[in-house]
Parts: sequence; structure tokens; C-alpha cells
Amino acid sequence: MAEIDAMDRRILAILQKDGRITNADLAAAVNLSASACHRRVQRLELDGVIRAYAALLDPRRLARHTTVFVEITLSGQATELLEAFERAVRAIPDLLECHLMAGTADYLLKLAVEDTEDFARIHREYLTRLPGVAQMHSSFALRTVAQTTALSL
Repeated sequence: MAEIDAMDRRILAILQKDGRITNADLAAAVNLSASACHRRVQRLELDGVIRAYAALLDPRRLARHTTVFVEITLSGQATELLEAFERAVRAIPDLLECHLMAGTADYLLKLAVEDTEDFARIHREYLTRLPGVAQMHSSFALRTVAQTTALSL
């Protein structure tokens, strides 16, 4: 993997804000030729620095008004249990994120749901069936104060 220089960082900063920008506009914004800019973007993609391109959806416009964070503590730490849990959690359709944690909980889940009734359904159909769960604590976000997908460069 090649070193990421200042020009790469400028390209990445722009792409994080507008992944649909044309190569010509991106090249102009960073003061490169279109071909040089394209080569850099291709290298960043091949090196895995740019993992994917995606559309960021507004959950409220899709009737996902409630964000729920679920802390899960497992009954043990055996590799087989962790792997079984992680396989099962990936099957939850409303799951946005799942993180293996250091601290009081073993995992932190983030879900986008319609409302408390929808969460109750997800809890009943999916969360209660996750293997090895010893304890579960759910918290509902009242309001999102800050949110970004952009990494600081």
C-alpha cells in the first residue's frame, strides 16, 4: 500500500462529502489533471482506503424515527460463542452497527426502528434469540446531536 500524501487527503475529503462528484470536477477542485486524479482515486480504491460508495439515506423519511442502542453482555468469552453471536447478529435486518466492546458490555448494537412497538418486535423476533446473551440493556436516543460519516483527515 502506497503512502497517503496531502493530495490524497484532499481527494478523500472531497469524496467523503460528495461521492458522486465527477472526476473532472474532483480534479479541478484539487488542481490536478483528470487522468492523474483518476489514477489516484483508482489506487485509493485498490488499496482499500476507499472501501465503497454509498447513498446516505434519511431514516426519518423511511419511517425509521427511533435509534436504539443495545448493550449486550454474553455468558462467556469462548471463541465459538463469540462467532455464533456475531453470525446471528448479522441476520438482524434493522441493525446498522455492531461493535465488539471493551468495558462493561461485550457488544454495542445500533438499530434504526420505526418506534417502540417496532423495537419490541425486533427484540422478540431477533434479540431474544441471540446465542449466549446473559444481559441486555437498551437505550433510546432522544435526538441526534452530531452525526457524520466523514473521517478526520
